[in-house]
Amino acid sequence: MSSAPAPAPDPLLGPADVRELAAALGVRPTKQRGQNFVIDANTVRRIVRTARVRPDDVVVEIGPGLGSLTLGLLQEAAWVTAVEIDDVLAAALPATVSARLPERVDRFALVHADALRVTELPGPTPTALVANLPYNVAVPVLLHMLAGFPSIEHGLVMVQSEVADRLSAEPGSKVYGVPSVKAAWYAEVKRAGAIGRNVFWPAPNVDSGLVSWVRREPPRTKATREEVFAVVDAAFAQRRKTLRAALAGWAGSAAAAEAVLEAAGVSPRSRGESLTIEDFAAIAERKDTTA
Repeated sequence: MSSAPAPAPDPLLGPADVRELAAALGVRPTKQRGQNFVIDANTVRRIVRTARVRPDDVVVEIGPGLGSLTLGLLQEAAWVTAVEIDDVLAAALPATVSARLPERVDRFALVHADALRVTELPGPTPTALVANLPYNVAVPVLLHMLAGFPSIEHGLVMVQSEVADRLSAEPGSKVYGVPSVKAAWYAEVKRAGAIGRNVFWPAPNVDSGLVSWVRREPPRTKATREEVFAVVDAAFAQRRKTLRAALAGWAGSAAAAEAVLEAAGVSPRSRGESLTIEDFAAIAERKDTTA
């Protein structure tokens, strides 16, 4: 009687795999680049599942590190393009993919670059963004990718818990601010769970959160995105002030700001944290009409 074949080894990286790979590469995670490597395969599976990665998705991953999440994404997606800034990690990742998921190596591309400078990607047109973002650049990277790649329809990012709260905050919340409003220009953003510290190596001294989003049409406005974002930046630069005062520099004077706000249907006595992205778009659109 023949014995059952042994189950195939799990291609995802576990704690020992991560440490062995890092040791072989001489890699010591640095705070400068926000490097905290995921060492728990079940967490990777949860991220991929929560991101709702489809079999036809072309996924962009920012900061793949040693490849923990990359491998999980490759198991589900049609294609994965990983963007890595670190020289050693970028050089090693293709070999890791080839060794652990050889049948998927032809569905993977690596871009060795700073994600904030990436303006084009190899391979098929991207449809999703899934990443464990370096915490020190999480918001700029997310906004850059949403702006630069409009074909990206949905995604999920793991960020510092407080950043997750800010990105997904609704108007009126104490943590609603510039990241909340600018992200809302591109997408419907939601908190999608929490991640414990013990699934990382080294364990960070902050909690992590998942943020999911689905692309939406930007507000209908004659103002450009840059013009709208200029209003957002001005409103939150002095968030304790009323909009009449906070937008005085942007409009030219407090009186001019009041006129623009009233034309946009926004109370001059309100504050930025109470406004929707549509409100900010209306303010930007009215600036020239009230001059």
